[in-house]
Amino acid sequence: MDIVVKGRKTEVPERFRKHVAEKLKLEKIQKLDGKVISLDVEVSKEPNPRQADRSDRVEITLRSRGPVIRAEAAASDAYAALDLATDKLEARLRKQHDKRHTRRGARRISAAEVADHVPGAATLNGNGDVVHDEEPDAVPTKMVGSLEVKGDGPLVVREKTHVASPMTLDQALYEMELVGHDFYLFVDSETKEPSVVYRRHAYDYGVIHLNTDPMVAQGQSTPVSGALGG
Repeated sequence: MDIVVKGRKTEVPERFRKHVAEKLKLEKIQKLDGKVISLDVEVSKEPNPRQADRSDRVEITLRSRGPVIRAEAAASDAYAALDLATDKLEARLRKQHDKRHTRRGARRISAAEVADHVPGAATLNGNGDVVHDEEPDAVPTKMVGSLEVKGDGPLVVREKTHVASPMTLDQALYEMELVGHDFYLFVDSETKEPSVVYRRHAYDYGVIHLNTDPMVAQGQSTPVSGALGG
């Protein structure tokens, strides 16, 4: 298997191609995924001087018989971006590798052991019939965040609260690339309102801004109609 290095609207020097071959060690990658088919590295450059600190972008795409794994990063030069993208790729490969080995190492359990390993599973008696639990007189109610849930769900709510410093749109895009997510919630430094940047396709991004409804802010109720469109 060879590593294919190509530039997107930019020239890739031979020195960088050699560095890619040294950085992406095929032996190490094939140990983590022995079914690798191809490994592509694409380099692009952002001409906007306002984004000089993340002007060079490197995207690594690994195709195998399993799912396609991608890792990309942006930095002030292509070498630094390659280092970041390589670290992300190895971390994702290691995660896939560990997941496969965990599945292979798990032993099968008997029907009698199901209730001990699977929460909420039916209990069988000696004849193989289902043992029904007595129905409680009242359904328990609990609070999940600010919502009231009866019984065990099926509603599952995970709440997280983060302290956010206002930032520009460029900073938010940079932070999104650092964490490797497809979206990033931030407080716009100009409007002081919450906003979301998200990846659309290729190197295109979108941003959603939220403005406080003055009628709601004044405590007045307004009819709601229509749907939120993207």
